Amino acid sequence: MNTSSEKLAGLIPDAAASIAVRRRKWRVLKDLIARYGIALGGISVIIAVLLIFFYLLYVVLPMFQPASMEQQAQYRLSSVQGETPLLLMLEEQAEIGSRFTDQGVIQYFDVRSGIDLHRFAIPMPGDATVSSIAEGALGTGVVALGLSNGQTVILRQLYDLSYPDDRRVITPRVEHPLGETPLTIDASGQSLHVLAVRNEEESVTIAAATSDDRVIVSSFEVAESMLGDVEVEQTTTELPSLAAKVTHLAISSDRRWLFASDAAGFVSLFDMRDPDDIALIGREAVTGGDERITAARMLLGGISLLIGTSEGRIEQWFPLRDEANNYSLVRVREFQKQDAAIIRILPEFQRKGFVTIDSSGELGIYHTTAQRTVLRERITDKPALQLAIAPRSDALLMLDAAGEFHFLEMHNKHPEVSWSALWQKVWYENYSKPEFIWQSSAANQDFEPKFSITPLAFGTLKAAFYAMIIAVPLAIMGAIFTAYFMHPRMRQMVKPTIEVMEALPTVILGFLAGLWLAPLMERNLPGVFALLLFIPIGILVAAYAWHRLPKTVRNSVPDGWQAAILIPVIVLIAWFSFGISGSLEDWFFKGDFRAWLTNDLGIGFDQRNSMVVGFAMGFAVIPTIFTITEDAIFGVPKHLTFGSLALGATPWQTLVRVVMPTASPGIFSAVMIGLGRAVGETMIVLMATGNTPIMDFNIFEGMRTLSANIAVEMPESEVNSTHYRILFLAGFVLFLFTFVLNTMAELVRQRLRKKYASL
Repeated sequence: MNTSSEKLAGLIPDAAASIAVRRRKWRVLKDLIARYGIALGGISVIIAVLLIFFYLLYVVLPMFQPASMEQQAQYRLSSVQGETPLLLMLEEQAEIGSRFTDQGVIQYFDVRSGIDLHRFAIPMPGDATVSSIAEGALGTGVVALGLSNGQTVILRQLYDLSYPDDRRVITPRVEHPLGETPLTIDASGQSLHVLAVRNEEESVTIAAATSDDRVIVSSFEVAESMLGDVEVEQTTTELPSLAAKVTHLAISSDRRWLFASDAAGFVSLFDMRDPDDIALIGREAVTGGDERITAARMLLGGISLLIGTSEGRIEQWFPLRDEANNYSLVRVREFQKQDAAIIRILPEFQRKGFVTIDSSGELGIYHTTAQRTVLRERITDKPALQLAIAPRSDALLMLDAAGEFHFLEMHNKHPEVSWSALWQKVWYENYSKPEFIWQSSAANQDFEPKFSITPLAFGTLKAAFYAMIIAVPLAIMGAIFTAYFMHPRMRQMVKPTIEVMEALPTVILGFLAGLWLAPLMERNLPGVFALLLFIPIGILVAAYAWHRLPKTVRNSVPDGWQAAILIPVIVLIAWFSFGISGSLEDWFFKGDFRAWLTNDLGIGFDQRNSMVVGFAMGFAVIPTIFTITEDAIFGVPKHLTFGSLALGATPWQTLVRVVMPTASPGIFSAVMIGLGRAVGETMIVLMATGNTPIMDFNIFEGMRTLSANIAVEMPESEVNSTHYRILFLAGFVLFLFTFVLNTMAELVRQRLRKKYASL
């Protein structure tokens, strides 16, 4: 019996020790799982952030890659003896080239092999030869030939696609939109040595300079009679003679402006709105001394004139209207100078870029809006004669003085992107001065995209600023009262209520702000400002009145519950402010506060404006700042508070000198996190603002933020286009802004912690 008891007694400690060991091992295992799980989660977050960073960088970087060219073929054409080349053109697929000669022959050939495909002889009258040539509107294939007898032939190049045996075949053909009969420009029969043409549907305008230094403008309209016969109506006007020999002519796309450059280095601007009275608007000097104008061509859109000189200078000019509604010719920008005389300027068919070739054989690619030299490369050591660009801007064809053709493939995806175009003021066509503009799309084909990110960044900061003005004081003061002065039972109701507000979807807030709050504030603007004025006054009056009440009344309300008394006070003030809004508007603002702002003060007003965004987004940011601030203040060790009070400090002195400094790292973090939330907010600013990308700090006008712009335009952007990549760049800017903001906040927070750690 004793032996069994001793054995049992010996087993109990062994079993207890075994259980303790197992529990210890399990605890260690759980600690390891928690440690490595938390570490894995933290590392995963860092990896996810880095992946976002590198993906944004992956999409954005191609915009800043340099352009390049590769020569694919070099050859001579077999049948070119005795003919002077006047013009080269490429069809859209960059497979067939056409060469116009002074004998009125169009030669079609394969651009990669130089194989002769077809020769078309243009019907010419008598012994006339081609003395000048000009291209019509880009992409139409219209070409006008000026003849030595004062006549012109207008033709259009077309290319037919067919697929015999599932093989694509491109067949060139030529048609005459105004008939095959040559049209007379100069009745005296003088040679047309300079020509410009602009076509639009069934009408054509031609400007020609004759060999005896006269400038003639002829307009042709195609009219169909009742019997179905096609007739061409012609209107001809001779311009006043210029002081020097005309070297280049160009017509704007709307056929209003005629640009004429002369041998003296001047460009004259003519207004052609009235065909019977073409007026000289102005004459501006482009060159001086021995420098001459050697090339001139209209940019895409037909408003700007590109000018090249014998010194290699390249400039952009366009008509500008002043406040008196008078026009003048203005130099807008100048590009990087080339080493030799510019002999050809070719605008791109779909962008505001252009290509130049100088007499030394150096080729340059430029973009006007970005004011950027995209590429400069020497193609040949021989002087260049002609240059052609493909409609898709992906190929070039050059003819040098030795008769050799050079076919080049061009890679130039994003020429419109530059630091100045994205962040600085740009002088766009039809604008009176350089401005920050974001306008990524329009209805017309000649539209110039405007990709200035500056107004979007400004709108982002503007929205965040007005939101923080409302959110920071309310959230921090509310958190101070809740954590330090409020009764615990009341705190248990208030704090969860405000935290639940953070779960409210921002799309709901944006919806309410746009459809309910914005019209309400517009109808009661004087009441809104009266509310902002009366609330602090009313609270002070209510506090003074409460202080003057008998102690028995004041003691009836438990300590920390006094804030509840302010609820009916604030409701009453709001009701009163909105109630007298109409009367205030009648008394002080002539019955219309909005009209008074606009007409008397010159302040613009939009219904969905920064004030609406401030209230709505401030309401969304308040829970974030409040929660973190309240936790930071409530988490201040009680022995610090009790010690301060025990030493004779008042509650306010304790709050200001002990609690607030100790909680300052947390309060600062709350403000920074709230600012990050405001900067990245999308739905509220998307629905509660006019969504206009303007740079105006006016509280009564809206804005467009980076995040809202991405949400609006990303579904419409073409994948991998410049617009698409710039939207990713906007996201990258937001990413960097948040990263820098959080880094600075953490540095400040650490310094505050070290500074007040001794309290």
